[in-house]
Amino acid sequence: MRLLHTMLRVADLDKSIAFYTQVLGMKELRRADNEEYRYTLAFVGYGDEKDTAVLELTYNWDTDSYDLGNAYGHIAIEFDDIYKACADIKAAGGNVSREPGPVKGGTTEIAFVKDPDGYSIELIQKKENMSKF
Repeated sequence: MRLLHTMLRVADLDKSIAFYTQVLGMKELRRADNEEYRYTLAFVGYGDEKDTAVLELTYNWDTDSYDLGNAYGHIAIEFDDIYKACADIKAAGGNVSREPGPVKGGTTEIAFVKDPDGYSIELIQKKENMSKF
């Protein structure tokens, strides 16, 4: 068994795909429209679905916003350099909601960003690239 994907409902598919591909560096892997039930599924990720878990972006054609609720936490992505990643995200107009630095009470370096729908994404510094404080 393995984890296949996480599904996020998005209000603007093009804006979401642009964020995940152009800002976070993922690739759009596949897309399918369902005319009868009026939705589109787009899968994005860092590698082939046969090898890695991906994100399923679900766009319901007649819905333009969602209540994110209070049970959802975040997606976590490892980066070689979260400081550079946050600078690049800001330069692309992205929302860095927690600047990079050590996690409270620990040494792991993290940051948080928000996608166009407000979903939280944790950026985690790759361990061998952690800076010394």
